[in-house]
Amino acid sequence: MAEFLDTQGVSYYLKKLINNANDKLYLISPYLQLNNQLKLSLEDRHKFSIDIIVIYGKVSDLNPDDSSWLQSMPGIKLLFHKDLHAKCYFNEKEAIITSMNLYMFSQQNNVEMGIYISKEKDEELYIQVADEVDRIKRGSEHRTISVQKVETKKVEFTKENSLLKSDKKKSNSKHIGFCIRTGVEIPFNIEKPMSYEAFKSWNKFGDPDYDEKYCHFSGENSYGETTVNKPIIKKNWKKAKEIFDL
Repeated sequence: MAEFLDTQGVSYYLKKLINNANDKLYLISPYLQLNNQLKLSLEDRHKFSIDIIVIYGKVSDLNPDDSSWLQSMPGIKLLFHKDLHAKCYFNEKEAIITSMNLYMFSQQNNVEMGIYISKEKDEELYIQVADEVDRIKRGSEHRTISVQKVETKKVEFTKENSLLKSDKKKSNSKHIGFCIRTGVEIPFNIEKPMSYEAFKSWNKFGDPDYDEKYCHFSGENSYGETTVNKPIIKKNWKKAKEIFDL
């Protein structure tokens, strides 16, 4: 029978699940940021050459420190699944399905819950989880780990040349757009789809493919579909092209 876990229970059983892995270990989490305790546990399992697979779904959340650490662990296979939202931790004899990402903030600050499944006590349920884990694995793509520093070309951006002074071809002060990060009204400019304050925050990392919250054309929630590279959601693109001659 599955066992209910609260926040502390999830963290405790996750560490136990990693330490108990003798054959295979799958860590499935959209957001990936490993704390030191988990790294130590994974390093210990890595020494035994077991099958370790980490599947994640948010490119921008794989920070340089974790990339460097993963590169030092050649036995850990890193996979990416663009539609991943599930959080599941799995070895050859137990599994955890939970709300908790493999993310330091979640582990230390969030209120989480989950269920613990033992193959010995509930083999049928364990097998169902194993089948779904295998489907997620097959739908994922291999990612090469790189710790090379990417030189991001910072956009020169001041209040004087901000969105309020958009270029004439792409923007017109009569046409209203929306900041893809905050949703506030700004002049429509597909090349500068953020307010000045939002841009300053984004420009700290400068990732043009980072998921944002709103459509620059309509202001509606984009549910992560928009980015600086693609500031308009698909269903609005045709209409935006017609209106703004894109």
